[in-house]
Amino acid sequence: MFHYDFMRHAFEAGTLVAVMCGVIGVFVIARNLSFIAHTFSHIGFSGAAFAVYMGWNPLSGLLMFTVSSALAIGRMGIKVFRRDVSISVVLSIFLGFGLLFLSLSSRQANTMFSILFGSVVGISTQDVWELTSLSFVVMLVLAAGYRMLKFDSFDPLGAQAAGLPIRFISIGFLLLLSVAVAEAIQIVGALLVFTLMTTPAATARYLTQSVAKMVFCSAGLAVLGVWLGLTLGYYTNAPVSFFITALEGIFYFAALGWYSFREKKEAKDAAPVPSNAPETVNQ
Repeated sequence: MFHYDFMRHAFEAGTLVAVMCGVIGVFVIARNLSFIAHTFSHIGFSGAAFAVYMGWNPLSGLLMFTVSSALAIGRMGIKVFRRDVSISVVLSIFLGFGLLFLSLSSRQANTMFSILFGSVVGISTQDVWELTSLSFVVMLVLAAGYRMLKFDSFDPLGAQAAGLPIRFISIGFLLLLSVAVAEAIQIVGALLVFTLMTTPAATARYLTQSVAKMVFCSAGLAVLGVWLGLTLGYYTNAPVSFFITALEGIFYFAALGWYSFREKKEAKDAAPVPSNAPETVNQ
């Protein structure tokens, strides 16, 4: 399997993106930004369609549209954007633009199919270097602002009371999220970006309560899903994205089952034990 360049590139790019999505996904879940990440994927699809129409690299369009929308959302305020109506309107507008660029482009078929559903085995050496650079920047910024981001994500009232720059952290995280979504689209596609962005983090939340352990667990589950998905896709010729989504789903429901079992066991252990001893009769 590793004799082929495209498989080596797929494992390299998939591992980088999986680690990045696994780490940033923990904060996406904590900040309730799952649907904004989903919105970024649709916006990125329109950007990729625009880039294909212009004859550019699709990643350029993905980054241009997602980063621009992150800045716009940051200025508008996340609370305003979380409203269902706002999300629906933005999704509709950008999907309309995507369809427009698709209709204007003469070579949309293969390229746009890979953007919608991912094309990890079509990653070239240049793509690997681009993904490596972007992942390095995202992880470096996350590491530099980890303490502030963790405080604001898991204790927003405490962070506000402590005088942290809430708006700056919020906009900065949206920018990182937009870059991460643009990268993840190339692995699992715009329609399945939830797979790497939120599912491993949601799974990790059922396995541990420590934020640091959650980050490592989420990244590990994302990498495991990508590696197994690539291996199964290679030997079966079925879509890699299918295996990745199926495996991450299995991990999630297994963790949910384990969490429910543990909760019931702890509740049973904590319940008072009925006494079977006969009452003493005072004579």
